[in-house]
Amino acid sequence: MDFTGKVVLITGAAGGIGQALSREFGTRGAAIAALDRADTVHAFSETLGAEGIRAAAAEADIGDAEAVAAAVSALRSALGPVAVLVNSAGYSSRATLAMSDPASWADDVNLNLNGAYNVTHACIDDLRSARGAIVNISSVNGLAGYGDPAYSAAKAGLINYTKSLAMEYGPDGVRANVICPGTVRTPIWEHRIARNPKVLEDLTRWYALGRVAEPEDVARAALFLASDLAAGITGVTLPVDCGLTAANIEMTRALTLEDI
Repeated sequence: MDFTGKVVLITGAAGGIGQALSREFGTRGAAIAALDRADTVHAFSETLGAEGIRAAAAEADIGDAEAVAAAVSALRSALGPVAVLVNSAGYSSRATLAMSDPASWADDVNLNLNGAYNVTHACIDDLRSARGAIVNISSVNGLAGYGDPAYSAAKAGLINYTKSLAMEYGPDGVRANVICPGTVRTPIWEHRIARNPKVLEDLTRWYALGRVAEPEDVARAALFLASDLAAGITGVTLPVDCGLTAANIEMTRALTLEDI
């Protein structure tokens, strides 16, 4: 899986999964176009450079189409045209419908769904010229009800959007696939761990592998889907969830307890 000479644009690059994505692609020769709304993306880009990975950073709210166009243009000028796009940015502000209001709903959908559209729109000509690859990071929340309803609705939309990309741009050689992570051990969990240090340990009972995913699990799946090893794969939804969606383990254990 060699990405030498290719520019890989990663959204949410300063986050836990985004950093893992950047390093997985970067250590295989890619130049990393790091896009994030957090100003820490610039320091992270410098860190990548110190690690021997060619990188450039741009700061933008991906929900703002004009800001995205300007950021992508700047990254293109710094590194060259985009050959691989990984839409990794994601965020949830409300855990339940009762906690939601029209403004929070619109914000979550704008970031998680419209943001992916905005970035893809800004990169699509590059991707068509490169016969490149798109990997969208959705969530198991896009497959079933796990709370965070606005985020979940947007992530479900991202799955369908990915299929549309695969269908429409397949004749141009562009492949588009989507990854659905389950719980991933990232800094976003720190505030919950502060309240309950065992929260991730408690969640493992729902996972067939007896653990939650690490950022590298998601990044390596993206690496494969973007690589020539997946040249015949497009429009696919790949859970990277340590078995969460394989079955309802707690129910199965309750039903089969007498048979174990």
